[in-house]
Amino acid sequence: MLEVIGAGFGRTGTHSLGLALEKLGFGPCYSLPEVAKNPGHTEIWKNAIDGKDMDWENLFKSYKSSVEWPAASFIGDLVQNFPEARFVLTQREPESWYESACKTIFEGLELSAHNPDPIKRERSGMSRRLILEHTIEGKYWNKEHTIAIYVEHIQHVVEIVPQKRLLHFDVKDGWEPLCEFLQKPIPQETFPWLNERKEFMASEPDWARKIKEDKRR
Repeated sequence: MLEVIGAGFGRTGTHSLGLALEKLGFGPCYSLPEVAKNPGHTEIWKNAIDGKDMDWENLFKSYKSSVEWPAASFIGDLVQNFPEARFVLTQREPESWYESACKTIFEGLELSAHNPDPIKRERSGMSRRLILEHTIEGKYWNKEHTIAIYVEHIQHVVEIVPQKRLLHFDVKDGWEPLCEFLQKPIPQETFPWLNERKEFMASEPDWARKIKEDKRR
């Protein structure tokens, strides 16, 4: 049952937040990698995109928290179905977010359509549809359009989540505001801030690098 829900889009410190939540006892934490680990979840999220009825409690029955996509695209449903859950809205400056998201998530999803592994190519189809089409409306390359969606998402979260259940959070602020909001003692260890863009680029497969190099020629 979800107790904490990360409402921010990917590339706003969501990976760091997920690790922090698990260290605070709100694990396991659900995010895109968890979809592939759970048989049937890809189809369930396709149903969500199509607007079909969802059993949200059953979907998250083994998780105490979630961050970023796919859940972040359905905050309205989660507010209604998890009335006791608290929401953490990670944010960053819009243009900085757009630049980072383009170089990692958006380009990565476009490239995933060319994955030589047919199973992985099919599996990534849900993510492409959810993020590039359902959320960004098929125009991620349009900076003004995509930033507007990012800003509108933040406004939407603020409008529908009760103020007492919402924390605006910058991972650079570390443990203190997060622990105060979740009523947890501050851990002695350093907050798990990660350079997610650097890690993302380092994990890029060789076939994807080759496609990008060919495009530059």
